[in-house]
Amino acid sequence: MPTPKRTEKLQIMLDDEELKVIDDWRFEHRMPTRAAAIRELIRRGLIAEDIEEPDTEGKSTTDFRIEPE
Repeated sequence: MPTPKRTEKLQIMLDDEELKVIDDWRFEHRMPTRAAAIRELIRRGLIAEDIEEPDTEGKSTTDFRIEPE
């Protein structure tokens, strides 16, 4: 079955540290592109069941950061 064509573009802003965390994960897992790595991280996050719900009360977008482990 053919893969559906990607027609939507999603833009996010990251600082240098956040981008480094993603790029380090990408290279560690030998992902072909940054976009593929981000899609895989999103997929993993969506299927994960053993994580806490995010605390969103009174928070803005700047409160949600990508942190190194």
